[in-house]
Amino acid sequence: MLPIVAIVGRPNVGKSTLFNRLTKKRSAIVDDIPGVTRDRLYTTLEWDGRNLVLVDTGGFDPSQKGAVLDEVKKQVEMAIEEADLIILLFDGRDGPVLDDEELLMLLRRSEKKVVYVVNKIDGPEQEHLSLEFYSLGMDRIFPISSAHGYGIGSLMGQVIKDLPAIEPLHEEAGRIRIAIIGRPNVGKSSLINRIIGSERLVVSELPGTTRDSVDISFERGKKSYLLIDTAGIRRRGRVKERIERFSIIRALKAINRCHISVILLDSEAGVYDQDARICGYALESGCGMVIALNKWDLIKDNPSLIRSLEDSIDRQLGFVSFVPKVNISALTGQRVRTLFELVGRVWEEYNVRVPTPAINRVLEDIVKKHPPPLVGGGRPRFFYATQVSVRPPTFVIFVNRRDRVRISYERFLVNQFREHCGLDLIPIRILFRER
Repeated sequence: MLPIVAIVGRPNVGKSTLFNRLTKKRSAIVDDIPGVTRDRLYTTLEWDGRNLVLVDTGGFDPSQKGAVLDEVKKQVEMAIEEADLIILLFDGRDGPVLDDEELLMLLRRSEKKVVYVVNKIDGPEQEHLSLEFYSLGMDRIFPISSAHGYGIGSLMGQVIKDLPAIEPLHEEAGRIRIAIIGRPNVGKSSLINRIIGSERLVVSELPGTTRDSVDISFERGKKSYLLIDTAGIRRRGRVKERIERFSIIRALKAINRCHISVILLDSEAGVYDQDARICGYALESGCGMVIALNKWDLIKDNPSLIRSLEDSIDRQLGFVSFVPKVNISALTGQRVRTLFELVGRVWEEYNVRVPTPAINRVLEDIVKKHPPPLVGGGRPRFFYATQVSVRPPTFVIFVNRRDRVRISYERFLVNQFREHCGLDLIPIRILFRER
C-alpha cells in the first residue's frame, strides 16, 4: 500500500513535464496548449529508497465551463481526495493569479499535506520570481524547473520527508493472495462463490454490482489463500459515477497487493481492448497471472466461436503469451480445480531463486550466441548478474554503459532468462546497473 502523491495546478503550469521528469519517462503528453491532460495518470516511482505512486492531473480551471472541463475538475478533486500528499504547482512567469488562490483554498479545506512549488525557474538568477507567491500565505516555496531539472532534488527531499509512514497490511502470513479481476459482468463474484462453496458475495446480472474490494480467507487442500474480489474495471470513457471511479482505484490497488491475479475473460463475448489493458495493469505490477476463460460451457460446442476466441487472444494478448490459460465455468464448476493447479505452479515459480553462478552461465551463453547491437559506436559490456528478489524474480545485470542497452535487447534478455531459468509462467524483471 504505497503513499499517493498528486501533482495539481492550473492548466499549462508544467504538471506533465514534472511528472515525466520524476518518472524519467514520457508517460504524459506535454504541449504548450492548455488542457492536454484530462484523465489522471498513475505510475510507481522510487526516490531515495522510498516507493510512492505519482499522479498527474488535468489543469484546474474553475473559470472555464463545459462538460469536458467539468469532468477534468472532478478528476482533480478526486485526485486530491485520494492523495496522501499534494504538490501544488504554480507558474513563475505568470505570477499569482485568481485561479491559483481558488485552488489553494480547495487544498486548505481538504486538510491534506501540501508542498508548494513554483515552476519555470530555470536557475538561481530567476528565483526572485518565486518570492511573489509568498503573498498567498505559504511558509515555504520550492523554485524549480520541470524542463531543466533545477531544484528537483530539494523538492523531492521535502516530499520524501513529508510522506506518511506505510502501515503494514494486516494479512495472515503465509496466505497466497489472489485477486480476481476483469471487466464488469464477466463472473468474478460467481467464481469466488463457486470456489468457497457458498453465496458469500452478491451476484447480479447487472454490471457493476461489486463496488469495493472484498477479502476472503479460506483453505483449499493444504494451502491457505486470501481471495480478493474486485469491482469490474471499465474503460475510462465509460466511467460515469463518482463512486465507480473509486471502485476502479480500489481494484487497481488490489492488483498491487496480490501475489497472483486471475484475469477473468468472457468466452462468449470475446476479448476486448479493455481485457488487454487489464492484463497490462497486472503485468506492470509484477504479480503472477492466470487467464481464466469463463462461461466456457456456452461455447464449448461451437467450433467457430472457439476459433474466433483463440485468434483474438493471440492478436490482443500476445504480450502476455507466457501466462497460463484455463477454460472454466463459474456456473458449473468446470475446471476450477485446474485453475488452482495453475495458481500453484505460478506460485512456485514466483518464489524461485536462481543461484548466481547459474545466472551468469545463462547470461554468458546468451550474449555469446546473440551479442547486443552496436549503439553509439560500441556495444554494452555485461560484467555479471545476480538475483536480488523474488515475487517476481528480479535480476540485476551490471553493465559498463546502461544507455547502450536497447529496449529490444532488454526484452530479448527477459525472454531468454525466462526460458533458461525455467520461469516460463511468470513475469520477471531485469534491471541494469553501471558498475
